[in-house]
Amino acid sequence: MSLRPEKSPATKETRRGTLLVLSAPSGAGKTTLVKALLARDPSLRFSISYTTRPPRPGETDGKDYCFVDRERFRQMVAAGEFLEHAEVFGNFYGTSKAQVEALIAAGHDVLLEIDWQGARQIRANAPACRTVFIMPPSVTELDRRLRTRATDSDEVIRRRLGQALDDMSHWAEFDFVVVNEVLDDAVDGLVGVLQGRSAHLAATAPATAARARQILQG
Repeated sequence: MSLRPEKSPATKETRRGTLLVLSAPSGAGKTTLVKALLARDPSLRFSISYTTRPPRPGETDGKDYCFVDRERFRQMVAAGEFLEHAEVFGNFYGTSKAQVEALIAAGHDVLLEIDWQGARQIRANAPACRTVFIMPPSVTELDRRLRTRATDSDEVIRRRLGQALDDMSHWAEFDFVVVNEVLDDAVDGLVGVLQGRSAHLAATAPATAARARQILQG
């Protein structure tokens, strides 16, 4: 009989998830793209933002947003509890570090939709994240998409287009650039980013950088 202690069966380590940060200008089709990505990968999780704005009819605390008062939000900021936070139209919004970390530690990939300023904060606080900028195939197509909404005046559309072009000028700050021309191809690109097989979509890749510059030039 051996006197050596028996080894307990090796426990399989839980895969850590990936934090995927998406930014896009208005009209780039991000909402449609995200819905298609979630349909392709049901295990993907959203981070639920904290906000100081009051709930709208039908919204549920902890499901749509985590609703807190301004004092509680300030306390969370002071304690460093947010990956990013911002004031939008007089209300505060923030992404919880603890919530994102819990999902990632449980093996879930986590999706954040945020503007380029928020993405900049997240890169500083969570450098292991993967950031993706979504671009339309052309400025002409972007203008068409904004106009087909048929809800805004020409003046508002011109303002939105100007803001979109300003947003697009920050594409080089991101790890990857995905052009949303053919929906399935764009979804494939995002899945590739999550799976670590998308070097050709890196913002530093010559072909990707050239395409981004070409789109911005109109």
